[in-house]
Amino acid sequence: MELNCLSEYLSGNRYPGRGILLGKHVDGKSAVIAYFIMGRSENSRNRVFVEDGQGIKTKAFDESKLTDPSLIIYAPVRVLDKTTVVTNGDQTDTVYEALQVGKTFEEALRTRTFEPDAPNFTPRISGQVLADGDLSYKMSILKSDNGREESVLRFFYEYDEPINGEGHFIHTYQCDGNPIPSFEGEPVRVKVEGDIDTFTSNIWNSLNADNKVSLFTRFIDLKTGETQSRILNKNQ
Repeated sequence: MELNCLSEYLSGNRYPGRGILLGKHVDGKSAVIAYFIMGRSENSRNRVFVEDGQGIKTKAFDESKLTDPSLIIYAPVRVLDKTTVVTNGDQTDTVYEALQVGKTFEEALRTRTFEPDAPNFTPRISGQVLADGDLSYKMSILKSDNGREESVLRFFYEYDEPINGEGHFIHTYQCDGNPIPSFEGEPVRVKVEGDIDTFTSNIWNSLNADNKVSLFTRFIDLKTGETQSRILNKNQ
């Protein structure tokens, strides 16, 4: 599989939707996480990321303009001990709560399906990072079978001993459209390099200026567990 430059990959796509990147920094010392959201409607664009304990949550930028919070207000990132969960919806809580009682990422997501936003049926994308000296991570996408509301496809990907300087990226939409076509294929193999500020700005600047909303990035030191995080919001 080709090793892609993420900024080049993103800059050629007007609307990848929401995206998750998980990987290992080129220096081999850090786990790397990125999550971004985009929006076409006023309701989707009226959001910011804010810190929420060790994780983050979405919040309406202008509460007076919030019309339907059901699919746009949630906690994208939650942390349980040395495990970080990142998703594009309230399935973050489904996974987090399952892990608390000894269940797995996969068991949790088998109870969920794609978003009920016909005709798009937006996929649910999810990731889990275990950084306990070594690094392993998992990714998943739950999507409609060719736009059919009654049929769900669940895909799971597991990465042990990831390669320095490489990560995997998954996003909700293949491209813009009406209805919007779901992501296809395996998570995209991408380069992971640069300090956190360079890494963050490269992703942010490659997202479509009209549609980008918020970006979260985190480096986790595999030896100490210490984190560096960044949040960028179009609405400031």
